[in-house]
Amino acid sequence: MITKIKYALVLLILTTLQVFGQTTKKVLIVVTSFGEVKNVGKTGLWAEELATPYYLLTEKGVQVTIASPKGGKSPIDPKSLGEQFATPSVKKFMADAAAQHKLNNTVALGKVKAQDYDAVFYPGGHGPMWDLTDDARSIALIRTFSEQGKPVALVCHAPAILKNVKDKKGEYLVKGKTVSGFTNSEEKAGGAPALTPFSLEDMLKERGAKYERGADWAPFAVQDGLLITGQNPASAELVAEKIITALSVK
Repeated sequence: MITKIKYALVLLILTTLQVFGQTTKKVLIVVTSFGEVKNVGKTGLWAEELATPYYLLTEKGVQVTIASPKGGKSPIDPKSLGEQFATPSVKKFMADAAAQHKLNNTVALGKVKAQDYDAVFYPGGHGPMWDLTDDARSIALIRTFSEQGKPVALVCHAPAILKNVKDKKGEYLVKGKTVSGFTNSEEKAGGAPALTPFSLEDMLKERGAKYERGADWAPFAVQDGLLITGQNPASAELVAEKIITALSVK
């Protein structure tokens, strides 16, 4: 009788471990290391675009790793912390010691491997347009995730990072794909075109993408296969939800 009970307990433990291993997902979040445009002003990561997805993912039990080109502390656009833009999730993130530790001690991009993660997510802000668009490691990482059939998600200005990503055939990854990203009209209304090295909307169209958008500042996100893109900061939640669905996380 005791032997049967022991066997049942062992079986229960092994089953639990197996189920846990199957359901635990890992998402790599890649943020910028770029914090200032010379003679223009401070920039960096837009806080809302990291904070809301971070909590939506972690509250689902997803393991999150934050990486950046240089590693270490990632700069946050100071404007995104102002009262006008500091959402409840931003305030929570800024007061969260564990979350702050991750953002202040990001893993250097050269040390991460796509095979260790189930999806990759890029938050925006103007910073990524300056250091991640031409980053060979980021370009290779996105291509590998895509080739491995894993979700690649980007929001707001982050789709700019797709500018130089090509597939195996040498075609731009966004060619023929439905994507979104920060609009020209939003850029103009935001009064910060000098913080951008190029027009994100124009670039996506020039690369052959089927560019779609919603109303300025309204939540809007699209998914084409496993490529997920969102239009603006308000779209971060939609993008995170699409990542969760793509990963079949319950």
